[in-house]
Amino acid sequence: MSSSIHAEIPDQLRQQAQTLVQQGWASNVEEVVNEALRRYLESHQGVLTESFIQEDVEWGLHGKD
Repeated sequence: MSSSIHAEIPDQLRQQAQTLVQQGWASNVEEVVNEALRRYLESHQGVLTESFIQEDVEWGLHGKD
């Protein structure tokens, strides 16, 4: 399953992504964006998990149903 998103990025980033494609590092800019997003999420996974746990604890202690 995949989803489509619309995002505005600075021209310099778009140009750098296009350069990677032209140099053969990726088949298209979409591949560059997907890889960059995957790496960003992987590198921040610990922070995200900790944040979710803190939110759950806070809700458990003070949440209202």
